[in-house]
Amino acid sequence: MSELPLVGLAAQISDLHANPALLRDEPRDIELHDFFMADVLAGDWRPLAEQARNLLRGHAGRLGIHGPFWGLDISSPDPEVQAIVARRMDQALDVCACLEASQMVIHSPYTLWDHHTLDHFAWRSAYDWIIANCHACLRPAVERAEALGVTLVIENVQDKDPDIRADLVRSFGSHAVALSVDTGHAHFMNGIAHAPPVDFFIRRAGDLLQHVHLHDGDGCADRHWPIGDGSIPWKAVFRALGEAPKMPRLILELSDKAGIPASIARLQELGLAR
Repeated sequence: MSELPLVGLAAQISDLHANPALLRDEPRDIELHDFFMADVLAGDWRPLAEQARNLLRGHAGRLGIHGPFWGLDISSPDPEVQAIVARRMDQALDVCACLEASQMVIHSPYTLWDHHTLDHFAWRSAYDWIIANCHACLRPAVERAEALGVTLVIENVQDKDPDIRADLVRSFGSHAVALSVDTGHAHFMNGIAHAPPVDFFIRRAGDLLQHVHLHDGDGCADRHWPIGDGSIPWKAVFRALGEAPKMPRLILELSDKAGIPASIARLQELGLAR
């Protein structure tokens, strides 16, 4: 039997200070959640980054950050908003450069409204229009990410269609843009909007998949519960992950970081991950 995949974790620096054992048991991938708020990115974030560098000294896992998303629409058609989005992405890439982070998570622009309405606009290709707006917001960031060795991974949020983000990723024609699947978001959309199940999202991402957020839920809200506390069919999810051309980064993204050890233990009990 092949070795079980190693899960990483999303956390703030304060969480890692409070739970240093999470950094010692295995070389887990880390996704820092300290650098997505506008006031942090527009302020002096370097002392915070220095704390992270000191804390992670000697850590052998890969490092990523969650990029800005609150209040940002990467498909905005407004040139002034596009400039703000571009500036926030550039500030977040400054953090990546400082920390030598190799992934940055950003949010999908697609909404449930888009899924049910875009085909109504026969007067123009609404799909191409959204992609063009995303390029206006993200093209400078993509070019800089290429130079830095950072991959921007676009995670599903309100996506009902598991394929629509893949079209966006391919439109950039860049190794610096890839897909993320958020298990809780997919399960939420399955529950409220009859989107395909989580394992379908994983499978349909194919060779574009480089990142997965792992958290459980009940299909009624975006819970970010520990593994096993909700109704996601984890065996099906990891069966789909096992079919991927390359195992993506697997990041536990729990609201309550105290649930991380129990989530890892649950995945081990199921023979899925460690």
